Amino acid sequence: MDSKLENYRSIIINVLQKYADMPYTNPNPENELEEQLLIDTKHDHYQILNIGWQGTQRVYYPIFHIDIKNGKVWVQEDASDSDLVGKLEEQGIDKADIVLAFQAPYNRPFTDYAVA
Repeated sequence: MDSKLENYRSIIINVLQKYADMPYTNPNPENELEEQLLIDTKHDHYQILNIGWQGTQRVYYPIFHIDIKNGKVWVQEDASDSDLVGKLEEQGIDKADIVLAFQAPYNRPFTDYAVA
C-alpha cells in the first residue's frame, strides 16, 4: 500500500473528525437537522453533510467533500469558514497535491495549488 496515500487518508479523516466532533448548534430546535461524517476509504470519498428538515424544507447540504484521485487530494466543497485547505496543509498535505476542484479548471493555474 502506498504510504503517501495512507498518510493523506489519515490526515483527511483526522481533520474532518475534529470538525465533526465540534458541538453542533442547531439554531432552531424545531428543525430536525444533523451533521453526518461519511468516510469511504475504499473509493476515497470523504464528506460532512447537514441533513434533515428545516420546517417543511428538506436539507441535504454538503459542508465538506474531499476525494483522493490519482494521488491528489481534490477538495470538491468547502462550505465553511474553517479553512479546510489550510488545515490539510498544516497536517502535511503538499500544496502540489491539493486540487481546488471547486475552482473552474481554467482558474486553477492561477492558484498556488495543483491543477489536476
